[in-house]
Order: sequence, then structure tokens, then C-alpha cells
Amino acid sequence: MRGKYLLGIDVSTTAVKALLVDTRGQVPASASIEQDFQVPKPLWAEQDPHLWWRNTVLGVRRVLQDHGVQGGDIAAVGLTGQMHGLVLLDERGNVLRPAILWNDQRTGEECEEITKLVGFQNLLAITGNKALTGFTAPKILWVRRHEPQVYARIAHILLPKDYVRYRLTGEFAVDKADGAGMLLFDLKRRDWSDEVLDKLQIPRMWLPKTFEGTEITGTITQQVAEETGLRSGTPVVGGGGDQAAQAVGVGAVEPGIVALTLGTSGVVFASTSEPVIEAQGRLHAFCHAIPQTWHLMGVMLSAAGSLKWYRDTFASNWGYDDLLEPARQIAAGSEGLLFLPYLTGERTPHPDPLARAAFVGITIRHTQAHMTRAVLEGVAFGLRDSMELMRQAGLAEIRQVRVSGGGARSALWRQILADVMDTEMVTVNTVEGAAYGAALLAGVGIGCWDSVQSCCQTVVHPVERVTPQLDQVRVYQRLYEEYRTLYPALSPTFNRLSSY
Repeated sequence: MRGKYLLGIDVSTTAVKALLVDTRGQVPASASIEQDFQVPKPLWAEQDPHLWWRNTVLGVRRVLQDHGVQGGDIAAVGLTGQMHGLVLLDERGNVLRPAILWNDQRTGEECEEITKLVGFQNLLAITGNKALTGFTAPKILWVRRHEPQVYARIAHILLPKDYVRYRLTGEFAVDKADGAGMLLFDLKRRDWSDEVLDKLQIPRMWLPKTFEGTEITGTITQQVAEETGLRSGTPVVGGGGDQAAQAVGVGAVEPGIVALTLGTSGVVFASTSEPVIEAQGRLHAFCHAIPQTWHLMGVMLSAAGSLKWYRDTFASNWGYDDLLEPARQIAAGSEGLLFLPYLTGERTPHPDPLARAAFVGITIRHTQAHMTRAVLEGVAFGLRDSMELMRQAGLAEIRQVRVSGGGARSALWRQILADVMDTEMVTVNTVEGAAYGAALLAGVGIGCWDSVQSCCQTVVHPVERVTPQLDQVRVYQRLYEEYRTLYPALSPTFNRLSSY
């Protein structure tokens, strides 16, 4: 291998992160350059792609300089980043408009149009997903309808991290994991769907060539070498969307091992050896960043975000440790108090932007400690919804859940998750997230390891294990059944309240 290190670059919504990883999986240095996005109108979310490139250059230069690394010390680059965003370029590679991001909600009418043109069941069978506002395809149709002067100049459509790839290499390429999140993919064939493209009248020539996450997609150009300090000719590997790369980073790369990310939002991610599609499209089905591997994913919009809201609103002067400690003394089930964690609407299993949060069952005996524990339990119930859908969809036995994210630092919350899901919860030695997974994919791509699986077996190791407690499992099983009745009962009220 030419070079001592692998470089992972994560183009997220809030920052660009550059991460050095050596061939033992150690992380000697990282750099993060923060960035913001714009909300020019209600429900909109946009970002300037030039910002990603500027911050990539700054991040790479900083991580090299801080660790005293030369460009020739980097053996390969792996990319990851926010999924679903729409980047439009003209025939000369110039950006046509700000990127429309994954959290943009303007495309409700376009989602209905896609469903009508392709057919709900047909769309689900081909792409593995139903049309949702977060995906890329409805954004393309929105531009065609509302900005025809921009649409007429389109020559290339890219995802956010792949714009950075283009700037690094001059190549138009996308990995299959991220491409599958555009709602334009044939999930089984792992490439663009001619049928969906034809029915939506989107020219295939606008879309980049697709690669597996471990394939080399191009090399660093001489101009970029001068800008960043990297060596000209350094391979740039496919990588993956942020969730697929995060799963690689924690070793969720084989059936039976599930990744649970307890960040602001919550994600349950399960690898599969063949495409598995939930019958009603309540789970996302995408290609994994690993060749000939797929995954199911459930997304909860307010996971650790629910605890942050609760603390900021009711205990703003408290640290999280001080807030959670009294909740340890409260019995499982919070004495009949339930929390519905739909603070920002919900995605799985109820794709409802009008869903709202609620405490249900409050009595005079309930204290702040009860409410704190109820928040932790409510989030755990919400994440179990995704696990239950995966089992119903035919997922094989779930042996272990690897939990990461800010919320996973709480031992109490990990125990509640283990008890609610009746499954072992494990933390691992890697905490660097998607950028780490991208670097590992780059290493596999240039032959540092034979496969992604062997790579993860070598560098990703369990640190702490939490096993379910039978008495608490029984309590939570009964309460979970009560929790599941809340959304159907309250949904009509939520819809009416949305007009206020």
C-alpha cells in the first residue's frame, strides 16, 4: 500500500469532517468545519455546494497539517455524507442552484405525482420505497415544475458528497448505497431503473455511473493536489451514504447484527443478504455500501432530540447526568406514564408530518424523575417499532444491536433499550461515525483488507454489553402494547391541532 493512512470525508448537513485512519483502525487525527443551511421559505432547506467544497479543502488541509502528514502518506480517500440532496450542474459542471436537502419538505405534490405515474405497488417493488418528500426524485420534478429555466440547463444530477467527489476527481460517480436513496434505483439490479426514469421523464444521461462502495471511482487531480495537499493520483473510493457508512463504522455488515444510532434522530439499520421490502413501505430498503448486500432502515425523527427538548424546556440548568440519575430510581414503566416522542412529526412507522408528542397517563404521584424516565422509554418504544417491522418483513434472527450516538453514552438508556427490545445492546470501540466507515471502505477498495466483513472483524470490537433483564422485559412488553395504541387514537386530534 502506498501511504500510511486512509482519509474519510463526511459531507454532513452541519459540518464537513476529515478523518485520518491507519491500517490498524486507529484514528490519529480529525478536523471538522461547521456549516449551516438556509431556510428561504417555510418547509425549505437548501445549501450552497460551493460551501461543501470550501470546507472540504479546509478540513483536509487542517487534518494533514495538525498531524504533520504529507499528501503521499494518504493511500486512499473514502466519501460519505448526507443522503437524498439534489445537486444540479450544467454541461460545464457549474452549479445551477442551491442544493435542495434531505430535510426539505416542499415536494408533497410531486410525491403524489410520482405515485400516480409509477403506481404505488410498482414503485415499491422496483425501488424498495414509497415516494417521500425527503427523497431526490420528487425534488427533480419540483424543479421541472417551478424552475423550468433551471431544468432546461441540467446536464448532471449528483448527491452532496458526489459533488465533492466531482471536485476531487473530475468524475461523475455515485455509490450504489447513496444512489438507492434517490427513488430512481432498481433495488434488485443495483442500478438506475429505466422504467422509473422513463415514467418520470428524467434522462438517464443526467445521472452518474454507479459503483459499489469499495470500488475506485477516480483519482485526485493535480489541481486538487495543489489546493488540498493530497497527492495527485490518490484513489478515491465509492464510499456510501451516511447511514451505510455509519453501519460499516460500527461493524453492522452482516445479517443478525443491527446498528442503532441514538442521535438527534434515531436510526435502526439491518444488513440483509438479499433485497427485503416491507409490504407497505414503512421501512426504507436500500443497497448497502458492501457489494451484493442490502439493508433495511427505520428512521425516528426525535430520538435523543426528545431528551434534549425535555431538558431544555424543563431542566435547562441541569446537566444530562444530573437529570438522568433520579430516573434510575423509578421502576420500569414509570408507574403507567407514557411519552409519545413525535416532537417533529414522524417517519417510521407513521410517515406523518402532523404527528405530535404527548405525555399520557400523568397523575399526581408522577414526579420529574418519572417524566424523565418516560421520555427514555418512549424513545425506546419508538425505535422498537422499526425492529418489529423488520421482523415482520422477514428479517432473520437479530443477535445483537450495536448502539452509537450521543444518547448511547447513557448506561440507563442502553439498559432500557435492551429491556424494551429484549436484545443485547453493545457499544463498540469506534465512535467516529460515518467518516470512519468511509475510510474503512477506502481501505478495502485498495486491498488493505480482503472484504468489509474481515476489515470490521479486525478493527471493530465490542466494549460494553448490556443484556435484557427478564422482569423488566415483561413490564415493557405490556406497556409497548399500550404505546402502540396511542398514535391511532390521537392521530385525528393531531390533524385538527395542526390548523392552530
